Amino acid sequence: MQSDTLLHVANVSILLACMVLKFPQIFVLLRAKSTTGVSLNSLVLELVGYIVFVTYQMYYDYPPPTYLEYPILIAQDVVLLILILLYGGRLQDSLMYSIVFVVGWRLLTVEKWIIDFAMSLCTFISAASKFAQLQCLWRSKDAGQVSALTWALATYTCAARIYTTIATTGDMQVLVRFVAMTLLNLWVLLSVLHYQRRRHSFIKDD
Repeated sequence: MQSDTLLHVANVSILLACMVLKFPQIFVLLRAKSTTGVSLNSLVLELVGYIVFVTYQMYYDYPPPTYLEYPILIAQDVVLLILILLYGGRLQDSLMYSIVFVVGWRLLTVEKWIIDFAMSLCTFISAASKFAQLQCLWRSKDAGQVSALTWALATYTCAARIYTTIATTGDMQVLVRFVAMTLLNLWVLLSVLHYQRRRHSFIKDD
């Protein structure tokens, strides 16, 4: 009974966190009208990872509470993608991205081996999205408009999903993915905080 309650609390807390996870980043971009420090490649890879992951979970009829937040995250990432394209002067590319994502999503479930193969690559795709964001930070040495709160929430949700995966499906592919994503999200968060702190110290010195 206690484990069921803990699992329910974990699922609800993850869902609530994911409902607002990207909002801090969205608000930062809207306020600044600049995408400094925010990686487009990272966001696109993250979207691909989300789409593959939620499609895999639905294909194998996994319990909805184990993936319910992903449609919400996908919707928020789409808003972020539009903002990044808008402020980057590339809004015309939004149609191309839409077609690629929709066609790709439809192809995932054409054959069982396709979705299985895509899921085997999902961790690498999602990891690549984090490394793309880290590379953007290392190159610019400026967190710019990157929201630390968004990355903190992402770190929590992935960490909590480690527990819910063990307690429900026990799927090793999914578990490995969440462990890797927790560590990488934490790495990005610490990098953002480091560059933000350094930026503030420069401003004070000036």
